[in-house]
Amino acid sequence: MRHMLTAVLAAVSLSSIASAQTPPSPAAPPAPAPRQSEIGAAIAGDMDDLMTLYRDLHANPELSGQESETGVKLAKRLKTMKFDVTEKVGGTGVVAVMKNGSGPVLLIRADMDGLPVTEQTGLPFASKVRAKTAEGVDTGVMHACGHDTHMTAFIETAKLLSARKDQWKGTLVMILQPAEETGKGARAMLEDGLYNRFPRPTHAIAFHDAANLEAGKIGYTPGYALANVDSVDIVVKGIGGHGAYPQATKDPIVLGARIVTTLQTLVSREQDPQDPAVVTVGSFQSGTKHNIIPDEAKLQLTVRSYSDETRAKLIKGIERIARGEAIAAGISEDRMPVVSVKDEFTPSTYNPPEFAEQMATLLRGHFAQDQVVKTPPVMGGEDFGRYYRADKNINSFIFWVGGVPADQMAKAAAGQLSLPSLHSPFWAPEADKVVATASEALTVLALDILKRD
Repeated sequence: MRHMLTAVLAAVSLSSIASAQTPPSPAAPPAPAPRQSEIGAAIAGDMDDLMTLYRDLHANPELSGQESETGVKLAKRLKTMKFDVTEKVGGTGVVAVMKNGSGPVLLIRADMDGLPVTEQTGLPFASKVRAKTAEGVDTGVMHACGHDTHMTAFIETAKLLSARKDQWKGTLVMILQPAEETGKGARAMLEDGLYNRFPRPTHAIAFHDAANLEAGKIGYTPGYALANVDSVDIVVKGIGGHGAYPQATKDPIVLGARIVTTLQTLVSREQDPQDPAVVTVGSFQSGTKHNIIPDEAKLQLTVRSYSDETRAKLIKGIERIARGEAIAAGISEDRMPVVSVKDEFTPSTYNPPEFAEQMATLLRGHFAQDQVVKTPPVMGGEDFGRYYRADKNINSFIFWVGGVPADQMAKAAAGQLSLPSLHSPFWAPEADKVVATASEALTVLALDILKRD
C-alpha cells in the first residue's frame, strides 16, 4: 500500500514538472460579437425617443374600442413621415399609406387596446388609468398584453422605411388596429373597407411580444400559430323549489354539473390527440340561498381549436351534450338548455408554411443564428388571422419577440421563479429589447418583400 502511494506521488510530481515545462495551449479566441447592422444602429440612435413614447403609451392605455387618444397621437407621428393617413377606420383605427412606385403591397399591423386589468408591476410609469368597460364595469386599465411595445416598434418601423424609400418599391399600408382583445377590431376595419378603400395587400406581417421567450429572441410558427377562440354560453333550465323537497323540482345545478363533467369527454374521448382542442368552463352561476333550488344555471365556456372543422365539431358536441344530459334528467322539450356562441369569435391565425420558413431564413441571416427559434403553436387567440382569411392569396406572417429578461428566464428554468403570463397585472417586458428587435425584424422583412428587383 505504501509503495503504491509513493509511486502515485512520484507520478504526480513528474506530471507537475512536465506541466510546468510545457507552455499552456493558447485560449480559444472569444466568439466575435454579432456586428450591429445599419438598421440596428439607427434604432439605437432613436431609442431615447422610443422609450419616451413607450412609457407614455404604457401609462395611458385605452380599452378596446375606446382608443381615440392613442390613435390621434400616433396618427400625428405618421403624418410627419409623409404617410397618407386616414383616421377612424373601423371605429378608432388608423390607416397610413405610402406609395413608392409599382410593386408588392405590404400591410404592417399593430394593435392599440389595453385590458381591463389593474397594473401591479411597480413601474414608475405604471398605468393609473380607470375606465368603464362596454358592460359598464369600472376597472383599472393596463397594457398587460404588450400592445404598447407593438405600437412603439410600429412607429419606428414606419420611420425607418419612410427614410429608406430608395431601398424598396411598392406600397406600404400600415394599420393601427383597435379592439384586438375583444376579437372585433380586424373585422371592423375589414367591414369598413380596408381592402376596398385602400390598396389590397399582397403580404401582411405583424409581431407579438412573448412572456415565455428571452428578451430579444424571435419565435416563429409555420402553419397554425394561434387558435380559434369561441365564447359559449349555456343556460340550463330547471324547475325550482324548496331545498327540503328536491323530489318536486328539476335541479339545474345538478344538471349543470353533469354537463360540465361530460363536456370534458369532448377533448379526452372524441378529439384526435394530435389535433389539440380546449373546452374550459370558466363560470358556473346559479342560486341565491342555501335552501332554494333555483330555476336555472348559467355556464360560460371558452373553446379553443385550430381548424374550422374542429371548431364546428366542438360546438356541435357542446349542443349535443347539453341536450342529452337534459333529456337524461327528465327535462321537458320546452325547457331544453339554450347554447349560444358569442359573436366575438376570433379565428385561428395561420402562417402559410412556405412563406413562414422564407421569412425565418431571412431573419436568421440577419440576426444571430440562435436568436431565431421555431416555436410550437399556442391556444391563445389573435385576430390578425382575419386579414389572411379575408384573402387567402395574401402571404401572411406573425412572429413572436421575447420580452423576459435573461436573468428571470434563467431563474425560471432553475425553478426559482414563476414568470407572469400575458394578461397578468405583473407582466412588464424588457421593453427596449422588444422594441429594438421587433423594429429591426419588421424593417428587414419589409425591405425584402418590397425589394426593388
